[in-house]
Amino acid sequence: MKKIYLDNASTTAIRPEVIQEMTKVMTEDYGNPSSTHSFGRNAKNILELSRKSIARQLNVSAQEIIFTSGGTEANNWILRSAVQDLKVKRIISSKIEHHAVLLAITALQREFSIQVDYVNVLPNGEIDFTHLSALLSQEVKTLVSLMHVNNEIGTILDLKRVGLICKQYNALFHSDTVQSMGKMKIDLQTSGVDFLLASAHKFHGPKGVGFAFVRKNSALQPLFYGGEQEKGLRAGTEAVHQIAGMAKALEISYANLEQEKEHIIDIKNYLIEQLDKNFPGYSINGNSNGFYNIVNVLLPFSEEKTAMILFHLDMRGIAVSRGSACQSGSIRPSHVLAEILSDDLVRKPSLRISFSHYNTKEDLDGLIEALKTV
Repeated sequence: MKKIYLDNASTTAIRPEVIQEMTKVMTEDYGNPSSTHSFGRNAKNILELSRKSIARQLNVSAQEIIFTSGGTEANNWILRSAVQDLKVKRIISSKIEHHAVLLAITALQREFSIQVDYVNVLPNGEIDFTHLSALLSQEVKTLVSLMHVNNEIGTILDLKRVGLICKQYNALFHSDTVQSMGKMKIDLQTSGVDFLLASAHKFHGPKGVGFAFVRKNSALQPLFYGGEQEKGLRAGTEAVHQIAGMAKALEISYANLEQEKEHIIDIKNYLIEQLDKNFPGYSINGNSNGFYNIVNVLLPFSEEKTAMILFHLDMRGIAVSRGSACQSGSIRPSHVLAEILSDDLVRKPSLRISFSHYNTKEDLDGLIEALKTV
């Protein structure tokens, strides 16, 4: 049975060049980058070259890149420090953010009694900019936290536009760019974002490593203590092999961006053609012009098929999801779909199908055939 992987918004296959890079570092450059001998200096050199490589892709200075264990840690650190150290009194977010943001905000509200406001979400999953401006007109020290690309429905946020609105009202702007990093050019000189973050395993790098961009002189303080690594902001010996792998993955992703994007758009269009032909009653959740590697489909099946559809596809060797992998153990409907669909539609089977350059039209034929037997 040929296995078909269509869950790239959850995680991606590591590129062979990245595995090669990581293997070399693990084998030859195993020194602690904080050590002063030659083994340590070699490791430190790899660390700093990786930092420069990532900074170059985003058009920022290397000192603004801080290595973390991934997106969840970075989100928690930035949001907590903004409240605790930058004296932010209010956070504006949306109800379709990743749980790493939503649950962190809820915890901060409980702990520090901050004001939390949620900007309205339009039926296509986009943010209501008029409502955002109205919320920001209140004069209170505010951080806006809105994700760049929604991980379930692929809605794209205009970073530049939000950055300008935040600047106009003197608010800080934090964006979770986990889904867009490596798949879309981001120029941090023009975007107006103060803090963003990424996770390597979403752009064909290793799991367990990511980075945060923290704009110069922002005065964030560490989340935990125990060492002077990462300019004193992130204690703990850096995972040099993972960081080197992440830098390599990002470099290759951006070098091949246009070619791989074109391939993915082609197969996404092919899937939509096949759905039109075989399941005429289906609809796309969110904006049909959403992010190019995600399509969230509401299928014209009865409600009782919802619970079994993923199991049925898995038995056929096909990996897709109903939403965020972080919620895969939950039987509750997706909080994102619950925000944009009616109660009866949210209970019906929706699938998130997400692509990479490794996918083929044959993969999609396999998915369509499997769906016909549900």
